[in-house]
Amino acid sequence: MIDLPENVKTIIARLHEKGFEGYAVGGCVRDALLGKQPNDWDITTNASPEEMKRCFEGCRLIETGLKHGTLTVMLGKEGYEITTYRVDGTYTDHRRPDSVRFVDDLREDLSRRDFTVNAMATADGREIVDLFGGREDLKNGILRCVGEAQKRFDEDALRILRALRFASTYDLEIEPETAKAALSLRATLKNVSEERIFSELKKLLCGKGCERILLRFPEIVFTILPELAPMLGFAQNNPHHAYDVWTHTAKTVAFAPAEPAYRLAMLFHDSGKPAAHTVDEDGVDHFKLHQLISAQIAETCLLRLKSDTATLRQVCFLVREHDLRIPNTEKAVKKQMIRLGSEGFLSLLPVFRADLMAQNPAMIPEKAAHIDELEKIARRLLSENACLKISQLAVNGNDLKSVGISGKDTGEMLKRLLNEVALSGVKNDRETLLSLAQSIKNGDGREET
Repeated sequence: MIDLPENVKTIIARLHEKGFEGYAVGGCVRDALLGKQPNDWDITTNASPEEMKRCFEGCRLIETGLKHGTLTVMLGKEGYEITTYRVDGTYTDHRRPDSVRFVDDLREDLSRRDFTVNAMATADGREIVDLFGGREDLKNGILRCVGEAQKRFDEDALRILRALRFASTYDLEIEPETAKAALSLRATLKNVSEERIFSELKKLLCGKGCERILLRFPEIVFTILPELAPMLGFAQNNPHHAYDVWTHTAKTVAFAPAEPAYRLAMLFHDSGKPAAHTVDEDGVDHFKLHQLISAQIAETCLLRLKSDTATLRQVCFLVREHDLRIPNTEKAVKKQMIRLGSEGFLSLLPVFRADLMAQNPAMIPEKAAHIDELEKIARRLLSENACLKISQLAVNGNDLKSVGISGKDTGEMLKRLLNEVALSGVKNDRETLLSLAQSIKNGDGREET
């Protein structure tokens, strides 16, 4: 039993009143059967585009998709897409059909859809039209193509990534023939726009089954991110690690907060290790400065995927700083909070923890306690309103002019004074700081901290 929203019932009832069929269809039915709140409710009908327009005269209509059979009906502030039953023509570009043909048979419409769990419909919430076993697949945790998998993926290469995304998001197993077809046709992903790839990748990474999918289908991931391929099977003969680089990476992604920037950061955080790899005289592997190479790889990939600037900057920051070693002393924490900013420092803690949880299990308790202590110190400093940024100083650039400091020297002096206050216990009051600034300017100040 699915509880259809009132607006959906209204639209379907209007179609029925006018002599047409109407069904909620696709992902909304899937999500409702799982007890999830659908993001959108899509409706399908045997009414032609022009017939749909006549059915909903008096409503605000958006006709931008009408040539493909889709009319958006606005009820209040909500928009609902209604699409005429259709079958697709040939797909010469492995992405979009060259043409579509409107039909009046629901079966034909459902048979063109990608996966069985997305090919169910209902008119009333009670009876589910399920012609391809989608409900049973959903119950058994299986993702399966409608009809012939090879054909479905050959039609639209994006479906390959959608398969991985759905399997991750809903924690489904991709059935063997569907998996085989996805792997064999992965090269056709070159026909998919970078924006769509990036959108599917982020959703895949944020799914609860991401670790399993990354480990099961690395070839598909490397098709869209070839820079990551060297990590597969790359051993880490080091007491801190228990897994090869790619296995470690997949596990860290799963341990990170389910937010795109964090999951992307963990995907890239060790991508520079193969290039940075060295072996010492005892046969122990080292990866000195791999984080800098990893950040370069992350930037290259994210630019190619047309990432938004905010995500790119945050991911590269997290990757660049993920291997930061900080003693759990107040002075060390203050130094990093000044350098990184308080928010930047705190944003790294989930990265430290995710990285740790996929390392040598024997070392986890001690290292986890260390990270906990770093966070404890940082939060105490913030609660005490400790002076950790220039804006908290009792002097500013205008004050420094009174002791002859101006121009480009102003910023450097303020940084110096912040370090003296935060790290050396200098009193944060105007008179003290101006006196110290004067001494430093004259060359007889204290050594820089």
